[in-house]
Amino acid sequence: MAKKSAASIKMPALKPGVEITWQIRLLANILRPFVRLLYKIELTGTENLPKSGGYVLAANHVTTLDALAVAYMMYFRLHRAPHFLAKEGLFRTPIVGPVLLACGQIPVFRSGRNNTDPMQSAYDVLNAGHIIGIFPEGTLTREPNQWPMRARTGAIRLSLETGVPIIPVGQWGTEAVMETYSSKIRPKPWHKVRIVIGKPISMEPYKNKKMSTDDLVELSDQVMVEITKIVEDIRGEKAPAKRFVPSEHGLPEHGNFKKFLIIKAENDRRKAAGLEPLPANAKVKRGKIVSKG
Repeated sequence: MAKKSAASIKMPALKPGVEITWQIRLLANILRPFVRLLYKIELTGTENLPKSGGYVLAANHVTTLDALAVAYMMYFRLHRAPHFLAKEGLFRTPIVGPVLLACGQIPVFRSGRNNTDPMQSAYDVLNAGHIIGIFPEGTLTREPNQWPMRARTGAIRLSLETGVPIIPVGQWGTEAVMETYSSKIRPKPWHKVRIVIGKPISMEPYKNKKMSTDDLVELSDQVMVEITKIVEDIRGEKAPAKRFVPSEHGLPEHGNFKKFLIIKAENDRRKAAGLEPLPANAKVKRGKIVSKG
Protein backbone atom coordinates (compact mmCIF):
# COMPACT_ATOMS: atom_id res chain seq x y z
CA MET A 1 0.00 0.00 0.00
CA ALA A 2 1.44 3.34 -1.05
CA LYS A 3 1.96 6.14 1.44
CA LYS A 4 -0.42 9.08 1.35
CA SER A 5 0.51 12.42 -0.12
CA ALA A 6 0.61 15.46 2.16
CA ALA A 7 -2.48 16.90 0.49
CA SER A 8 -4.54 13.78 1.21
CA ILE A 9 -3.87 13.67 4.97
CA LYS A 10 -6.93 14.65 6.98
CA MET A 11 -7.06 16.48 10.29
CA PRO A 12 -8.30 14.70 13.44
CA ALA A 13 -11.92 15.20 14.46
CA LEU A 14 -12.91 16.09 18.03
CA LYS A 15 -15.97 14.56 19.65
CA PRO A 16 -17.96 17.32 21.39
CA GLY A 17 -17.84 16.98 25.17
CA VAL A 18 -15.47 13.98 25.05
CA GLU A 19 -11.78 14.32 25.87
CA ILE A 20 -10.62 10.73 26.36
CA THR A 21 -12.14 8.66 23.56
CA TRP A 22 -12.23 4.88 23.41
CA GLN A 23 -9.53 4.99 20.71
CA ILE A 24 -7.17 6.91 22.99
CA ARG A 25 -7.96 4.62 25.93
CA LEU A 26 -7.34 1.51 23.83
CA LEU A 27 -4.03 2.71 22.37
CA ALA A 28 -2.79 3.94 25.75
CA ASN A 29 -3.39 0.57 27.38
CA ILE A 30 -1.77 -1.28 24.48
CA LEU A 31 1.35 0.88 24.77
CA ARG A 32 1.48 0.91 28.57
CA PRO A 33 3.47 -2.34 29.08
CA PHE A 34 5.87 -1.32 26.29
CA VAL A 35 6.61 2.03 27.98
CA ARG A 36 7.10 0.33 31.34
CA LEU A 37 9.56 -2.05 29.71
CA LEU A 38 11.56 0.89 28.35
CA TYR A 39 11.92 3.01 31.49
CA LYS A 40 10.36 4.18 34.74
CA ILE A 41 8.76 7.63 34.73
CA GLU A 42 9.20 9.90 37.74
CA LEU A 43 6.93 12.96 37.70
CA THR A 44 7.06 16.08 39.88
CA GLY A 45 5.50 19.53 39.67
CA THR A 46 1.88 18.60 39.04
CA GLU A 47 0.85 21.26 41.57
CA ASN A 48 1.84 23.85 38.95
CA LEU A 49 -0.85 22.75 36.51
CA PRO A 50 -4.17 24.59 36.09
CA LYS A 51 -7.00 22.73 37.81
CA SER A 52 -9.07 22.72 34.64
CA GLY A 53 -9.16 23.87 31.03
CA GLY A 54 -6.70 23.75 28.20
CA TYR A 55 -2.99 24.50 28.20
CA VAL A 56 0.15 23.83 26.21
CA LEU A 57 2.79 21.49 27.65
CA ALA A 58 6.12 22.53 26.12
CA ALA A 59 9.02 20.10 26.63
CA ASN A 60 12.62 19.70 25.48
CA HIS A 61 13.27 17.04 22.84
CA VAL A 62 16.21 14.63 23.14
CA THR A 63 15.14 11.32 21.55
CA THR A 64 12.18 9.88 19.65
CA LEU A 65 11.14 8.12 22.87
CA ASP A 66 10.35 11.47 24.53
CA ALA A 67 6.87 11.55 23.01
CA LEU A 68 6.02 8.18 24.56
CA ALA A 69 7.26 9.34 27.97
CA VAL A 70 5.32 12.62 27.87
CA ALA A 71 2.18 10.97 26.45
CA TYR A 72 2.31 8.29 29.15
CA MET A 73 2.62 11.03 31.76
CA MET A 74 -0.31 12.99 30.30
CA TYR A 75 -2.66 10.01 30.18
CA PHE A 76 -1.74 7.87 33.19
CA ARG A 77 -0.57 10.57 35.61
CA LEU A 78 -2.55 13.66 34.62
CA HIS A 79 -5.56 11.68 33.35
CA ARG A 80 -5.79 13.90 30.28
CA ALA A 81 -5.93 12.99 26.59
CA PRO A 82 -2.51 13.31 24.93
CA HIS A 83 -2.65 15.48 21.81
CA PHE A 84 0.59 16.17 19.95
CA LEU A 85 1.74 18.03 16.88
CA ALA A 86 3.75 15.38 15.03
CA LYS A 87 5.70 15.20 11.78
CA GLU A 88 3.66 14.36 8.71
CA GLY A 89 5.70 11.28 7.79
CA LEU A 90 4.02 9.30 10.55
CA PHE A 91 0.59 10.07 9.10
CA ARG A 92 1.58 8.95 5.60
CA THR A 93 2.19 5.42 6.87
CA PRO A 94 -0.56 2.81 6.47
CA ILE A 95 -2.18 1.69 9.75
CA VAL A 96 -0.03 4.03 11.90
CA GLY A 97 -1.40 7.19 10.26
CA PRO A 98 -5.10 6.37 10.70
CA VAL A 99 -4.51 5.25 14.30
CA LEU A 100 -2.79 8.53 15.15
CA LEU A 101 -5.59 10.57 13.59
CA ALA A 102 -8.23 8.51 15.40
CA CYS A 103 -6.43 9.31 18.65
CA GLY A 104 -6.43 13.05 17.99
CA GLN A 105 -2.83 13.58 16.93
CA ILE A 106 -2.16 16.49 14.56
CA PRO A 107 0.17 16.30 11.51
CA VAL A 108 2.68 19.09 10.86
CA PHE A 109 3.85 19.52 7.27
CA ARG A 110 7.35 20.37 6.10
CA SER A 111 6.63 20.20 2.39
CA GLY A 112 3.71 19.82 -0.01
CA ARG A 113 1.18 21.62 2.19
CA ASN A 114 1.04 24.61 4.52
CA ASN A 115 0.18 24.32 8.21
CA THR A 116 -3.02 26.39 8.30
CA ASP A 117 -5.20 23.31 8.84
CA PRO A 118 -2.97 21.76 11.55
CA MET A 119 -2.83 25.04 13.49
CA GLN A 120 -6.62 25.39 13.31
CA SER A 121 -6.96 21.81 14.50
CA ALA A 122 -4.64 22.59 17.44
CA TYR A 123 -6.68 25.72 18.25
CA ASP A 124 -9.82 23.58 18.29
CA VAL A 125 -8.23 21.16 20.78
CA LEU A 126 -7.24 23.97 23.15
CA ASN A 127 -10.50 25.87 22.77
CA ALA A 128 -12.34 22.67 23.70
CA GLY A 129 -10.48 22.73 27.04
CA HIS A 130 -8.08 19.92 26.15
CA ILE A 131 -4.27 20.00 26.31
CA ILE A 132 -1.54 19.81 23.70
CA GLY A 133 1.98 18.49 24.12
CA ILE A 134 4.57 20.15 21.93
CA PHE A 135 8.34 20.12 21.53
CA PRO A 136 9.09 23.80 20.74
CA GLU A 137 12.43 22.97 19.12
CA GLY A 138 10.50 21.34 16.28
CA THR A 139 12.93 18.44 16.05
CA LEU A 140 15.41 16.51 18.18
CA THR A 141 18.06 18.76 19.65
CA ARG A 142 21.24 19.17 17.64
CA GLU A 143 23.16 20.59 20.61
CA PRO A 144 26.26 18.37 21.06
CA ASN A 145 25.51 17.61 24.72
CA GLN A 146 21.76 17.29 24.21
CA TRP A 147 20.79 20.58 25.86
CA PRO A 148 17.64 22.40 24.70
CA MET A 149 18.33 24.49 21.58
CA ARG A 150 16.51 27.33 19.83
CA ALA A 151 12.72 27.17 19.63
CA ARG A 152 10.24 27.57 16.84
CA THR A 153 7.30 29.90 17.43
CA GLY A 154 4.48 27.36 17.17
CA ALA A 155 3.92 26.93 20.93
CA ILE A 156 3.73 30.69 21.47
CA ARG A 157 1.31 31.11 18.56
CA LEU A 158 -0.99 28.45 20.02
CA SER A 159 -0.99 30.12 23.40
CA LEU A 160 -1.50 33.65 22.09
CA GLU A 161 -4.31 32.65 19.75
CA THR A 162 -6.28 30.68 22.36
CA GLY A 163 -5.32 32.51 25.56
CA VAL A 164 -4.21 29.32 27.33
CA PRO A 165 -0.98 29.26 29.37
CA ILE A 166 2.21 27.51 28.35
CA ILE A 167 3.58 25.06 30.90
CA PRO A 168 7.36 24.49 30.61
CA VAL A 169 8.37 20.87 31.04
CA GLY A 170 11.89 19.54 31.47
CA GLN A 171 12.58 15.87 30.89
CA TRP A 172 15.73 13.78 30.92
CA GLY A 173 16.50 10.07 30.83
CA THR A 174 15.32 8.66 27.51
CA GLU A 175 18.83 9.16 26.09
CA ALA A 176 19.99 6.20 28.23
CA VAL A 177 17.51 3.98 26.40
CA MET A 178 17.95 5.41 22.89
CA GLU A 179 20.62 7.80 21.63
CA THR A 180 19.59 10.94 19.76
CA TYR A 181 18.80 10.05 16.11
CA SER A 182 19.37 6.36 16.76
CA SER A 183 16.93 3.54 16.10
CA LYS A 184 18.52 1.16 18.60
CA ILE A 185 16.51 0.69 21.78
CA ARG A 186 18.07 -0.63 24.97
CA PRO A 187 15.16 -1.23 27.40
CA LYS A 188 15.92 -0.36 31.03
CA PRO A 189 12.75 -0.86 33.10
CA TRP A 190 14.60 0.30 36.22
CA HIS A 191 15.96 3.50 34.66
CA LYS A 192 14.26 6.75 35.68
CA VAL A 193 13.05 9.23 33.11
CA ARG A 194 12.47 12.36 35.17
CA ILE A 195 9.73 14.74 34.05
CA VAL A 196 9.40 18.04 35.93
CA ILE A 197 6.51 20.44 35.32
CA GLY A 198 7.31 24.12 35.78
CA LYS A 199 5.14 27.10 36.61
CA PRO A 200 2.70 28.35 33.95
CA ILE A 201 3.76 31.15 31.64
CA SER A 202 0.74 33.38 31.10
CA MET A 203 0.17 35.10 27.79
CA GLU A 204 -2.30 37.52 29.39
CA PRO A 205 0.15 40.50 29.22
CA TYR A 206 0.25 40.08 25.44
CA LYS A 207 -3.50 39.76 24.90
CA ASN A 208 -4.72 41.94 22.02
CA LYS A 209 -1.16 43.13 21.40
CA LYS A 210 0.09 43.03 17.83
CA MET A 211 3.13 40.73 17.81
CA SER A 212 5.93 40.91 15.26
CA THR A 213 8.00 37.90 14.22
CA ASP A 214 10.82 39.18 16.45
CA ASP A 215 8.39 39.38 19.37
CA LEU A 216 7.30 35.78 18.80
CA VAL A 217 10.92 34.61 18.59
CA GLU A 218 11.76 36.43 21.84
CA LEU A 219 8.79 34.94 23.68
CA SER A 220 9.65 31.48 22.36
CA ASP A 221 13.18 31.88 23.69
CA GLN A 222 11.79 32.85 27.09
CA VAL A 223 9.94 29.53 27.14
CA MET A 224 13.17 27.71 26.31
CA VAL A 225 14.93 29.58 29.13
CA GLU A 226 12.41 28.17 31.61
CA ILE A 227 12.63 24.68 30.13
CA THR A 228 16.43 24.82 30.25
CA LYS A 229 16.41 25.84 33.93
CA ILE A 230 14.35 22.75 34.72
CA VAL A 231 16.65 20.50 32.69
CA GLU A 232 19.66 21.99 34.49
CA ASP A 233 18.10 21.06 37.84
CA ILE A 234 17.39 17.54 36.65
CA ARG A 235 20.87 17.02 35.22
CA GLY A 236 22.66 18.84 38.05
CA GLU A 237 24.79 20.91 35.68
CA LYS A 238 24.70 24.17 33.75
CA ALA A 239 23.69 24.48 30.12
CA PRO A 240 25.81 26.54 27.69
CA ALA A 241 25.25 30.28 28.08
CA LYS A 242 24.27 30.66 24.41
CA ARG A 243 21.34 28.77 22.93
CA PHE A 244 22.36 26.41 20.12
CA VAL A 245 21.07 27.43 16.67
CA PRO A 246 21.56 24.73 13.95
CA SER A 247 21.97 27.17 11.06
CA GLU A 248 24.86 28.90 12.84
CA HIS A 249 26.73 25.59 12.78
CA GLY A 250 25.97 24.69 9.17
CA LEU A 251 23.36 22.11 10.15
CA PRO A 252 19.95 21.54 8.53
CA GLU A 253 16.86 22.48 10.49
CA HIS A 254 15.18 19.10 9.96
CA GLY A 255 16.14 15.48 9.39
CA ASN A 256 18.88 13.32 10.86
CA PHE A 257 21.79 15.74 11.11
CA LYS A 258 24.24 12.93 11.93
CA LYS A 259 23.60 11.42 8.51
CA PHE A 260 23.94 14.90 7.01
CA LEU A 261 27.39 15.23 8.61
CA ILE A 262 28.50 11.85 7.19
CA ILE A 263 27.47 12.95 3.68
CA LYS A 264 29.12 16.35 4.16
CA ALA A 265 32.40 14.81 5.38
CA GLU A 266 32.54 12.49 2.37
CA ASN A 267 31.85 15.35 -0.05
CA ASP A 268 34.53 17.46 1.63
CA ARG A 269 36.97 14.56 1.23
CA ARG A 270 36.06 14.17 -2.43
CA LYS A 271 36.44 17.88 -3.09
CA ALA A 272 39.89 17.91 -1.52
CA ALA A 273 40.87 14.94 -3.69
CA GLY A 274 39.49 16.55 -6.86
CA LEU A 275 36.69 14.00 -7.18
CA GLU A 276 33.05 14.42 -8.15
CA PRO A 277 30.62 14.91 -5.22
CA LEU A 278 28.21 12.19 -4.18
CA PRO A 279 25.05 11.90 -6.30
CA ALA A 280 22.01 13.80 -5.01
CA ASN A 281 20.25 10.54 -4.09
CA ALA A 282 23.05 9.43 -1.75
CA LYS A 283 21.79 8.32 1.66
CA VAL A 284 23.25 6.89 4.84
CA LYS A 285 22.04 3.50 5.98
CA ARG A 286 23.52 1.76 9.01
CA GLY A 287 26.43 4.19 9.01
CA LYS A 288 27.33 3.60 5.37
CA ILE A 289 26.71 5.79 2.33
CA VAL A 290 24.58 4.21 -0.38
CA SER A 291 23.23 5.58 -3.66
CA LYS A 292 21.29 4.30 -6.65
CA GLY A 293 22.77 4.30 -10.10
